[in-house]
Amino acid sequence: MEPDINPILSDWPYRPGQLTVRRILGRDGREKIQLRLDLGVLQMETTGRPDGDRPFGCESLLAHYEQALQNHKLQHDTDEGFTLDEQACETLRSEAVMYYHRYLAEFVLEDYAAVERDALRNLRVMDFCAQYAAEEADRFVLEQFRPYVLMMCARARAHLALRQQRPKRALEAIRRGIASIAEFYRRFGQEELIESSAEIAILKALGKDVESRIPVDPIRRLRRRLGRAVRDERYEDAASLRDQLRKLGAPPDADADADA
Repeated sequence: MEPDINPILSDWPYRPGQLTVRRILGRDGREKIQLRLDLGVLQMETTGRPDGDRPFGCESLLAHYEQALQNHKLQHDTDEGFTLDEQACETLRSEAVMYYHRYLAEFVLEDYAAVERDALRNLRVMDFCAQYAAEEADRFVLEQFRPYVLMMCARARAHLALRQQRPKRALEAIRRGIASIAEFYRRFGQEELIESSAEIAILKALGKDVESRIPVDPIRRLRRRLGRAVRDERYEDAASLRDQLRKLGAPPDADADADA
């Protein structure tokens, strides 16, 4: 087999500042994801661990340590005493980077279900280390990335909802994502970072785009017009708008004016 990958690279140029991703069919007959890098290509499996390895016969190191936790609980009837040493945490972090590369590639490929799957998986790593790492540094070193992973989860869920023609569900996913990130900053006493969060800014921009796709409720539109007519003292217009609201079965005038 030819070890030189230059023919592959020359046919697939690297574009600085742009994620270049593609799917290919491997020699084993399985689909792979390739991510073009400046000095080569990163190739990943589409399921399981991205490098295709099965550490300790498990799907991933995380699955191995989660099983070790379950065995500990069965033996001791509690998770007390179960810890992750420094090496375990380091290898879990290295594994999480593989999944990070994959869900970035999956996002470019618009495989949003896979993005959510892998992003949620990395959130499990963060929670697992935060709870069971023996060293304090290992419990918190991954937390700096939590807002980003929460954002990716929210974006994936929103795009999945949009694909199903459900913009209101997409907007709800975005709002939950923003709330989760804000709660993260509050939990660590960093409320001042909420306003400057790049992740929240990205979700808010997506939220505005989604809101533009939601049809305006005709009753709400009429109420807004009624409110403007009342403020501008255009009473004939206001009376006409009230009549239209009554025909649509809207609440009485007082409530309509209050809502407007």
